[in-house]
Amino acid sequence: MSDVTIARTYRPGAWFGIFGDHAIVVLPPSEKDRVPQLWQLVDDGAGFDEVLDALISDGLRELPGFVLVSESDADTKVVVRGQATARFSTAEGEVSLAGSAATTWVERSMTGVTGLVIELGGEGEGPDLTVQNGLVRVSRIQEPPFQEVAEPDTAETPAPDRDHDGLTQAGTSDPAHVPPPGIPGQPPAPDVVARPVAKLVFSSGETVEVDRTVLVGRAPEAQRASSENPRLVTVPSPQQEISSTHLEVRAGSGVDHGSAVVTDLGSTNGTVLVQPGLAPEDLQPGITVQLIPGAIIDLGDGVTIQVTNP
Repeated sequence: MSDVTIARTYRPGAWFGIFGDHAIVVLPPSEKDRVPQLWQLVDDGAGFDEVLDALISDGLRELPGFVLVSESDADTKVVVRGQATARFSTAEGEVSLAGSAATTWVERSMTGVTGLVIELGGEGEGPDLTVQNGLVRVSRIQEPPFQEVAEPDTAETPAPDRDHDGLTQAGTSDPAHVPPPGIPGQPPAPDVVARPVAKLVFSSGETVEVDRTVLVGRAPEAQRASSENPRLVTVPSPQQEISSTHLEVRAGSGVDHGSAVVTDLGSTNGTVLVQPGLAPEDLQPGITVQLIPGAIIDLGDGVTIQVTNP
């Protein structure tokens, strides 16, 4: 496979989806304890054999289901177990693998794969979202062809192809720019919630309740928010490492209802998120991530935000 950026889409759901440059691992909700170790391996660029060894280290009996897809040059290896189905588009036609069709797993090696769909049961909620690398909760995954997507000639970017009955290609967007208002492809944020979903404790000592959208930056602008009447929190940045409107924290909607979520708004130097029990994660611009109480958001320039219960 070439070194171009891979655009993937996913539909939010209950399974854990772990995405790296060379591998995708999908685990059922019961396997949450396995996620940190596997995320570390995938994020470090581990290959097929190393990830598979980690998956089955405790024996298959303790692992009711999983999907592993590993890509190297023109070769694609896949293992499917349990209630999951993976479909691949290749030069020789479509290949479909159902994990429930075997008592152990179904394994296949292919060349010339141009697209994939992984279905995990259930319809999921909300629109399909885009992810490159990271950890998200999923019910369905789709990866478009492994080549650069040509820029459209018109001024308007066409909407993603939502025909989920075939191996269709999703549109891509520029993650470095998230135009106001709102975040494309994500559910609208509520203006105000009845009860705060979290409390933000800044390294300066300031505390802010998340009962509405909170914009954080050197000089946050209200029009960058995904809802009206946001709370603006200005933080110092002597080295100019923090962007004017760096990130947004708000009450989640859909599958994230009742929790706080964070979104990097295309900041220049990025945002690092450390969740309890998980490895540090570089937030992808425009991609919303659910926050766990105890999480630390690092904006750079010595500014951090701790997420606590309200």
